[in-house]
Amino acid sequence: MRPFEGIRIIDVTHVLAGPFAAYQLGLLGADVIKVEHPREYDQSRDSGGDHALNREHMGTGYLTQGSNKRAITLNLKHPKGREILKRLAAGADVFAENWRSGAFPALGLGYEDLRALNPRLIYCSMTAFGQDGPRGPQTAYDQLIQATSGMMATTGTPEVNPIKTGSPVIDYATGTMCAFAISAALFQRERTGVGQYIDSAMLDVALMLMGSHITNYFRTGHEPKPRGNRMDRASSQLYQASDRGVMIAASNQGQHQRLFQALGRPDLAAQSSPEERERLYEQQTAEMDRIIAGRTAEEWEQYLQSRHVPAGRVRTLGEALKDPQLQSRRVLHEHPKLDGVEGPVTVPQAAFTFAHGGPSIETPPPRLGEHTEEVLLGLGYTKEQIAALREEDII
Repeated sequence: MRPFEGIRIIDVTHVLAGPFAAYQLGLLGADVIKVEHPREYDQSRDSGGDHALNREHMGTGYLTQGSNKRAITLNLKHPKGREILKRLAAGADVFAENWRSGAFPALGLGYEDLRALNPRLIYCSMTAFGQDGPRGPQTAYDQLIQATSGMMATTGTPEVNPIKTGSPVIDYATGTMCAFAISAALFQRERTGVGQYIDSAMLDVALMLMGSHITNYFRTGHEPKPRGNRMDRASSQLYQASDRGVMIAASNQGQHQRLFQALGRPDLAAQSSPEERERLYEQQTAEMDRIIAGRTAEEWEQYLQSRHVPAGRVRTLGEALKDPQLQSRRVLHEHPKLDGVEGPVTVPQAAFTFAHGGPSIETPPPRLGEHTEEVLLGLGYTKEQIAALREEDII
């Protein structure tokens, strides 16, 4: 039995952070019902490099985190659509939304509205800046939060900055943080019997990802500078091998000593105190540049790892996905066939395993509104009523 079997989540989120949070809980057994407008559906359905999938509203941006969900369509601009959503929330455990601050309360779908129907409900709101404060009404996406939070200013090189990270790290971190918060609230409810309201902000998450920078700034007043692939210690940064880059991460004193012993430089191995490593950074870096250039990155990876020195060549995504380690970890899941999709689809699953009852994928990402009739029948609507709702453009 997986942890969240028997838990129902109403997922009224879109794009990335919200759907990813619900996806992680769905992997652990929750019944996730994804709610979308019949025409103004989740824009991730139209995103990704496979344009044929985009035309089918099954873009890779959506497929990535659509498994183990049921999908319904509801027009929340219509009173009947809102009434259906309230009926869903009345029997749910979790309600998640990531629309502009104040949007759902304005529709009569805020926490207090739904709490009156279901005091045990966990209601999670995900916004750019939170529900209140000077920026509360503002909206944003991952790249804007990277800029606003100061993260972009720390990324890049002294010559080329600021730079956005290559992947939407704030979105994924927000989704992960919200999945954690929802899990904690469900655990709390088991003890108290009372629901909870979760106010999550992408800006707050971005700051958590820069925690050590923040503490150092308040202590010293020093802004973190973009340093590219050069770091604070010569034994822990990127070097250019004869063919490509190799990242060496000999961070602590013991690793520093093992690194330079392996390189035949016991004199540099002895220079291992934090003060020495800082003072002799340029000298040690110059020597490392000279030594590492003499072999390929793969050779250095094998040689140093065999001597318990963290090191690895810089890989492309394609190379990383071919690593046999991924097969042993069950990080990826392949859907051999999806309705309306030609060929198999491989998606990330979870970043952890359990000894038993862990994350797993049972059902493929649903098409737009695929389970609308099924869910409404479960709420007590008749087939005739459902047909009428469809005629009125409510579903």
